[in-house]
Amino acid sequence: MKKTRKPNGTSSIYLGKDGYWHGRVTVGVKNNGEPDRRHVQATTRPEVHEKVRVLERQRENGSVRKVGQRWTVEKWLTHWVENIAAESVSDNTLSGYRVAVRKHLIPGVGAHRLEKLEPENLETLYRQMMRQGSAAGTAHQAHRTIRTALNEAMRRGHLTRNPAALAKPPKLSDEEIEPYTVADIRALLAAASDRRNSARWAIALALGLRQSEALGLRWSDVDLIEGRLTVRRARQRPRWQHGCGNTCGRKFGGHCPKRRSAREEVKETKSRAGRRSMGLPDELIALLKKHRDEQARERERAAQLWGDGDWLFATPAGAPLNPRTDYDEWKRLLKLSGLRDGRLHDARHTAATVLLLLGVPERTVMGIMGWSSTTMAARYQHITAEVHRDIAKRVGELIWTPERQKSRKKKKSQKSQPKR
Repeated sequence: MKKTRKPNGTSSIYLGKDGYWHGRVTVGVKNNGEPDRRHVQATTRPEVHEKVRVLERQRENGSVRKVGQRWTVEKWLTHWVENIAAESVSDNTLSGYRVAVRKHLIPGVGAHRLEKLEPENLETLYRQMMRQGSAAGTAHQAHRTIRTALNEAMRRGHLTRNPAALAKPPKLSDEEIEPYTVADIRALLAAASDRRNSARWAIALALGLRQSEALGLRWSDVDLIEGRLTVRRARQRPRWQHGCGNTCGRKFGGHCPKRRSAREEVKETKSRAGRRSMGLPDELIALLKKHRDEQARERERAAQLWGDGDWLFATPAGAPLNPRTDYDEWKRLLKLSGLRDGRLHDARHTAATVLLLLGVPERTVMGIMGWSSTTMAARYQHITAEVHRDIAKRVGELIWTPERQKSRKKKKSQKSQPKR
């Protein structure tokens, strides 16, 4: 009986002259139009048959790995961070990616073949990082970075699954942040009242602006007549490069006598929700008017040296404030006012807590704070002692007030009865 020829594209299994069993499976078409026929081999026919079936199942569900360069984790992460992420994320995000890739991920798992990387390899890396002194948050940053990078590898067909999506990062402990009290706020504002840019801290504590948002404000963003402030941009941390052609002998560009800025002074706000307007309390309007007059006198003293960028909070020469200088001033204010040490971002937590104490609706708080989701409320609004006392009072009134009223009525009736 004459053997019939198998149709084109049918999988085949055969014993080769090298003594190994081979399998070939057509999984699609290459970019040049030729059939994409994959090869597998094993020492026995059942083994190669199983490999052929795996390829056929991947072909059927569309999860066959893309043909081309055989990526290692190191090569992919380097390509992703420098050629893909660099074109689509902010400078600060990119800096975080680069640290995670170069300091942790490449030394830890970089030698693995991309398609051979397992969740257990990543979990081992996270444990090693913790044993070597890294914080759980640092391990989470590495985890988020490689998960994002491997998601991109999946979209481009270099992977059929993301092992980072299966890996379990270390547990993060929810650190309770204690906001400053109303008395603390008054002490801070009193300490700031006789210092430059004192209104800067009133805006931080009353409106909850992020540091970058406050330092990115221009006078054109403030309407002192209508009593409104609009957040449109965020101040970026300065980054410098050599302007001398690397001939000054200084290691860092920021120390070069002819240094040049390597990034824009400001960028758009963190999210669409960050672009927002809010009303100004009358007291804050008065502080801003006083600040405007003080800045006008500084402009006169600086004369032609004044850099007219229309900055709401500026240096004595009119330049935008450096975030580091602003941070140092916050620390000085805490010492001057005799308060406990805290992060500058705690001022934002404090403002959110004040809004909670005032009973402002959550949706309104979201608009003022520039949050894009309601989950942020749980992170920023803190149940303070004042709230606890108010709740306790309400519970007491609900449960015991009727009994107290009965007791008072009984005592009153006993007093009103004539003595015998």
